[in-house]
Amino acid sequence: MLRRLTVRNYAIIKDLNMEFGEGFTIITGETGAGKSILLGALGLVLGERADSSVLLSQDDKCIVEACFNIGGYDLNELFEANEIDYDEEAIFRREITPAGKSRAFLNDTPVNLTVLKELGSRLIDVHSQHETLLLGAGFFQMRVVDAYAGISNLSGDYARAWKGYIAARRDYDTAMAGLEKVKADFEYYSHQLEEFRAVKPVTGEQEVLEKEQEMLSNASEIKEALAAVTAALGGEEISALSLLRTVRTNLTRISGWLPGAAELEKRVEAQLIDLNDISYEAERLNDRASADPGRLEYVTQRLDALYSLMQKHRSRDLDELLAVQNRIEEAVAASSDTDEKTEELRKRRDTALAQVNSLAGKVSEGRIKAVAPLSHEITGMLHRLGMPHARFEASVKPLPAPGPSGMDEIGFLFSANRQVEPEELSKCASGGELSRVMLCLKSVLANSSGLPAIIFDEIDSGVSGEVASMVGSILADMGRSMQVINITHLPQVAARGRIHYHVYKEEGDHSTITRVRLLNDDERVREVARLLSGSTVTDAAMRNARELMKDN
Repeated sequence: MLRRLTVRNYAIIKDLNMEFGEGFTIITGETGAGKSILLGALGLVLGERADSSVLLSQDDKCIVEACFNIGGYDLNELFEANEIDYDEEAIFRREITPAGKSRAFLNDTPVNLTVLKELGSRLIDVHSQHETLLLGAGFFQMRVVDAYAGISNLSGDYARAWKGYIAARRDYDTAMAGLEKVKADFEYYSHQLEEFRAVKPVTGEQEVLEKEQEMLSNASEIKEALAAVTAALGGEEISALSLLRTVRTNLTRISGWLPGAAELEKRVEAQLIDLNDISYEAERLNDRASADPGRLEYVTQRLDALYSLMQKHRSRDLDELLAVQNRIEEAVAASSDTDEKTEELRKRRDTALAQVNSLAGKVSEGRIKAVAPLSHEITGMLHRLGMPHARFEASVKPLPAPGPSGMDEIGFLFSANRQVEPEELSKCASGGELSRVMLCLKSVLANSSGLPAIIFDEIDSGVSGEVASMVGSILADMGRSMQVINITHLPQVAARGRIHYHVYKEEGDHSTITRVRLLNDDERVREVARLLSGSTVTDAAMRNARELMKDN
């Protein structure tokens, strides 16, 4: 239930605060006083889009705040899903800056407009003057029938299942459309992978092979050099080792007479040991460094294969080439299970379609059961509203295939005259007739959907006299089970209200401002009398006003 509406710096509203209670609330005022502007402000806080053009003063920001009592409407999960603290008093706030920036809050938590719209749709229905155009809209007709049938939640489940099916079908169609390309890619990458597997490159082998190739290519020079080293160190003729042994022998002979000779002898002995080791290692290297044309050919061919792959895949070294191989292997693996993935997508699509068909059948069953009693109830209400020969028919026609709203097409037919067969509602009803039909449908919709509040903006336009009294009666009846707020120009309707606000303009030196005043009992009588007689309130109008209000 809407408890409070606060508006600052919006359109021609400077500062306004309205308190609302249970039951039937009336808002009246002269044409152009700003009554509908209140609905615009409420729409803003319920998630409608706006810019800085709504600001009364371009120097200050616009603030609209609405307080709702939401206890008992099972909205806890919606708050938890959006990480908002739940409280039985929910405060919606919208701010528009002079720069046109918009900010929205729910219980002081920043939210996006989608959250405000979703929650607002569960709390209040705002009927604007142009909304009778919805009578010809399929989605509105579907909403009325589903609400009356009590399957709104089931319809929501179907809508989500339909979206899931569309997504699954799109994924499958996309996979099928790209299947030929995937298969071509598989053949291409498989061929490349075969080349890699034929070569089998190994990490680090390029550097090893290049060094081995260099050694094998220069094997003769290597052996010649090592032979010379071995001969110089330990050959049969004069060699370094034989000369050092001679040095050692002479130093040993004089070491007893010359103290320094013993130290030199030790140093020469160390050199002999080192040179002996060098001679031994050089001889071993000479034995291993044999010329092997077969091995040289293998190494050269192996390097040529690696170089060829590196050039083909534009790799600077073996590490980059191995990275390319990994990518190709991944591409082949991804392409190889295309058929399996496509089959999985087909099964997912078929499962989603089966769920859509199952839910569509249940939704259709509920709609078919609802249209006859709905037609009867709306027709009865129209009779009460001064249309004794009116007929209203809601119909359900099966569609050849499921769609976003199910497998049905809903139609509303109407006739105001006994001799005329019902036709499409939006094409055959006058403005006043459309208003009365919309009132009946809104009444049914509000009662069926369990909405806590509904606002009408001149739903009673185009009627007068006894019909206006019946409109007021229906609205008052609705107010016994929910909060009803009605903007009206009709005294018969205004007299039915439990709470009455009067909207008026206040002329200042440089601007015109909308004001709202809560009327007491005497002021209510005078306002109803003004609606009866016009700007000059007569005694007769006052008596008639009291009579109207006494009956209520």
